Amino acid sequence: MSEQRLAHLTEWARKRPNSIEFWEAFLTTERLVCCFAGESFSSALLRADMGERAREELAALAPEGLVAHNERNFEVPLADLESITLVRRTRFRRARLTLAWDGGELALYDTKAGDSQESLLESLAEDPRLDATVGIRDPSSLFDRS
Repeated sequence: MSEQRLAHLTEWARKRPNSIEFWEAFLTTERLVCCFAGESFSSALLRADMGERAREELAALAPEGLVAHNERNFEVPLADLESITLVRRTRFRRARLTLAWDGGELALYDTKAGDSQESLLESLAEDPRLDATVGIRDPSSLFDRS
């Protein structure tokens, strides 16, 4: 049986000191693949297209071609994936998606164009092929940064 996509978590970003990185995450029957989709810098001269073109290219790729699309892309075997946690958006905070695996973690925030993808995560929580904990929660307070 060939590798199949279980989910495409789209429109996520990570804030860096001088830029915002745009990321997509793909869950397949064999692995989690985190894909770099572009970067926008603070300088107006270095602003990117917010990752739109790269997102379209990534969505069209077969699971086997995702990691090779960019040198920043990486994969985690599905057996090493420990949890996927979504903290819902509030009026003052963006939704946060945390992907944790044996030996690492990636915390991402939704972009203005993104939706929380709660229904997708709810279906993943019920998927028997996925051993990881999948959770959706509200932030514990206005000042929750966890």
